[in-house]
Parts: sequence; structure tokens; C-alpha cells
Amino acid sequence: MLKQRVIVVYNVPPEIGDILVPEGLISQKFSTNTNEQGVAYWSPDGDPLWFSHGKGADDLIPTVYTLWKKYDLLPCITTPASVIPVLVGGADVMIPGAVQIPSSQTVVPLQLVAIAQYITDSPTTRGPPLVVGRLAVDLDKLKVGGKGKAVHLLHSWKDYLFAMGSKADPPGIVEIQEVGESKESEGEIAGTGAAGEQGKPSAEVQEVESIKPPVDPVRGPLVSSILRNAVLQAVRGTLKSIPTSSFPIPAGTFYSSYVLPYRPAFVRRNVPGTDSSSTPSGNDGCTSEYPPIDIKHSTYKSLAAFLKILDKQGILTIKDMKPEPLVMSVSASHSEVLSHTPYVSLRDIQLKEEKRKKREGEERAKVQEMEIKELWKPHTPSGSARFFTEGEFDSSALYTHVDLKATVIKYVTARQLVNAHDQAYINVGQDEVLLSTVVGKNESGDSLEFLKRLSEKMQNWYEIRTEGQEPLLRKGQLKPISVVVKTRQGRRANTLISGFEPFILAGSRSSTGVSPLPGKPTRSEVLVQGKQAKAVVDFLLSKGVPKKWIETADLTVKK
Repeated sequence: MLKQRVIVVYNVPPEIGDILVPEGLISQKFSTNTNEQGVAYWSPDGDPLWFSHGKGADDLIPTVYTLWKKYDLLPCITTPASVIPVLVGGADVMIPGAVQIPSSQTVVPLQLVAIAQYITDSPTTRGPPLVVGRLAVDLDKLKVGGKGKAVHLLHSWKDYLFAMGSKADPPGIVEIQEVGESKESEGEIAGTGAAGEQGKPSAEVQEVESIKPPVDPVRGPLVSSILRNAVLQAVRGTLKSIPTSSFPIPAGTFYSSYVLPYRPAFVRRNVPGTDSSSTPSGNDGCTSEYPPIDIKHSTYKSLAAFLKILDKQGILTIKDMKPEPLVMSVSASHSEVLSHTPYVSLRDIQLKEEKRKKREGEERAKVQEMEIKELWKPHTPSGSARFFTEGEFDSSALYTHVDLKATVIKYVTARQLVNAHDQAYINVGQDEVLLSTVVGKNESGDSLEFLKRLSEKMQNWYEIRTEGQEPLLRKGQLKPISVVVKTRQGRRANTLISGFEPFILAGSRSSTGVSPLPGKPTRSEVLVQGKQAKAVVDFLLSKGVPKKWIETADLTVKK
């Protein structure tokens, strides 16, 4: 029986087994893109919870949907935020990318582990599990550091298996019951992709971090008030409407999914010498960065104690279990829930930002992308015109790359110049016109990249078509728009944009300066204060400039 296997293999009590393996589970065989066979187990709600792969494999591997129900089901390794997108893309975890590692010596190679995001300056919290894999090396090797793979990836958030479920958003930050060993003190925090590149913070982040004041954690009654109000907010807004089948909820999952995200988006804090209030608020004054919130700094001291108080007051009911309590239900009709005044929560801000990004993406998709053609015209002084006149082609026309290729194929086919041994080559030496057009003094006439050589001797033109405007046809070679971040006047970074004139764009007027490029009075350079490369690229894309015609570089990053 699957549930009994989970209880035994993962050493969880039967109550947790009921959560991890709900009634009505559906199994289905599958095969991977490498023809590897496997079995997946779906919940009645349609989320894949467990899977095994490999012929005759006996392993039961939890998906992230399952790990979000019990985040400590597997030993966890944390990695920097910059590495997560690389892992979600399918790369394995490299040794330099492991920040916090399990402290237990019972974790051995080939054992299943989870990967979560490392939370800077918060050793007792981490992101939710987003990747499942097998440990590739001994833990001692991870502690020492070095090169090579640390974890072989099996499954991740947003992969094909995940996409077959509800595609639910990951829960919030989770509290760590047992903090693993960290390489932070050794200055070894680094992220790696498949190529093993270090994932140190960018120069922009380093610059900002070096000048911003540290944000002190909130302590005492204010923490208690924030967390209690967060529960009331969650019960009144979300928990009252979730299906009863969602219960019981492990305490850690409840805290990360329904307490931390429902904290007020703004916190007014006492400032010496002012009369500022010390109560959470949804719209009053706020700090420049959300202050760290740790339940250990509250008057409750622990999550278990916090939940017991809420249970005693009837706001929710819990079942005291090991290793953590279970939240069995919530009381939406409780007087404190009904009298709670809703405020703007962190979750509200997150949802608003997600909607904004989605709306911007949809608007960008509606933008008609510029149609850009690179063109070539026969040129008499360089000798390329002779090829067209001798071949009886139009020597005054403008040719696209496709047109030019078709013209060359027609010419060499008619004169039987294709190399008999390798049809990718042209026997240039057998044709006097080709020899005079593309061959240098000290070069052989065979196996030349004739098409490339021919285009290099032609005159460059380009055409840009924009919706609602007349086509722009100009002589010359079109170059991509340059977006470069440079440091000027000490440590101040600026973003410089040039080469935009052919794309019929005007520079932004906000915090910008426009000046002609030295030695190129017909070309301008726009200066935007700060590191704004991403904003500039987004703006250009929104105006229909194809991404291939935008080049970016950050010269402030030390190599």
C-alpha cells in the first residue's frame, strides 16, 4: 500500500501519511523523452504527488506539491536566488552553489534531497522546496567546496510534471527547525549554472548594499501583533473558503503559506525622538525595506506555542503531533475574525505585482514588432556588379539574404560549378567571374564561402517597417541599439543608449541627458542615471524593436 510505504520510508506518523497520500490517489505510467519508464501518482485534485522512474525502480520520489505540504520531508540544501532559474531550466546543482547543507551525517550520496532558495541574513528561514534531486557527493566535499556536481536534478517547479498539476504558486518563506551547516562564514556563497559560474551578487546589488543602512529585526509585542493579525487576515480572506479536504495543514506549511504572506505590507515602527505608532498598518508609514520578522523574537517564542494560544482562543484548532502540530480547522465565525479590519498584505502586493507583469506582457504581445530587412545592392567599384551582369541578374535591385542565396545557387547550377565531392562547396576556380569577384591574390579558388564574400563586396542597405508609418529605406549597415552600463564620476553608474536613430525612437526625458557622440555628430547618446539596462530593454521591446537588435553590456561588473 502506497501510504504505508511512505510512512515507513519517510518515517512520518499516520496522520502525516494521510496528508501526503490522500484517499483516491490515481496512478499512471509514463515515459520520458529518453524513453525511461516510470509511474506517477495524482491526487484527486489533479496534482502529481509522487513518482518513480526507471525500469523496476522502487523509489518513491515526492514532487514539489508534496514537499509544500511537509517542507522538511527531505534533507534540504539551499542555493542563492540567482541559481534557482538555472535549476528550474534543468541544470544540476554545482558544488559552489550549495550554501546551507544538511548537518546530519546520515545523508549520503544518491539520497533524495530538496533544493530551496537561501535567504540572506536569515539563518532560521529559507525559501520553499523548488527542486528534487539526488545527492552526488559526500557532504564533507560540499563543506570543503570545489568543483563538480553536488545534486543531480530529478524534478523541479515549472517542469513538465509540475505543469500537469494545478501550477500552484510556491508557498512563502519557511521556518527552519534544524539549521544546516553554512559556507557563508567562509565567504563561499556562490551560485552555479550548468557551466559552474559563480553566482555572486551583481555589482549593482553590491553597490546598493554597501550604502543602505541595515534594517533591524522587529522584536517583542509588535512581532506578536503582526503575526496574530496575519492569521486573522488569512482566515477572513482565504482560509474560510478553501475546501475542507485541504486540512489538516502541517504547522510549518500553515506558517509559510497563511501567516507570513498575510503580514501587513507596511509596518510603522518607533523612531527615537518621534511620536510614531508601533502598530501594524496597511497604509501608514513604512520602512525602506520590510523588517525581518522571526517568531522567536515574538512573545510566543515558538510556532507551536503561537498555535496553541490561537487554539485555546478558538480561532483555529490544532492537533499536537510530532515532529510538528497539525492545523485541523479554522473558525471564520470567530468574533475577532469578524471584527478584523482588512489591510494591504504582502500577498496583496505580490498579487498586484504579478498582475502588473502579466498585463505588461500582454500589452507587449500586442505590440507589432518592427519588420527589419537587411539588404544588399550590387556595387560596381568593388567588382560585385559584374557577377550580376554576367549572370543576367538585375544589377540595380536590392537583395535580401534569401534572394542572394537563390541567385548564387541559380548561377553555379547553370554553370555546373557545384563540387562533385562535397556539394556544400563551389568550384570557384573554374569560373573566371567568380575568381575576379571574390578571390584574393594569395587564395585558392576552391571551397570559398562565396555567398559571404559576395555580400561583403556589395553595398549595404536596410529597410524598417513600423505599423502605421511609411517604410524607412536607408543605405548603410544597420547595427543593433547599444545599451551599456558604465561607471562615471567615481562609483556612480549610468546607462548609455546609442544607435537608436534608425529605429525611429526618441530618448526618454526622465533623468536623461542627450548629447552627440564624439566624432559622430549625426548620432546621439542618451544617458540614464543608474543601472537601467533592463528598463531600457523593456521600453525598446514595448516600442516594437526586435530583441536581436538590442545589445546590452554591464561594464561595472568585475571580471
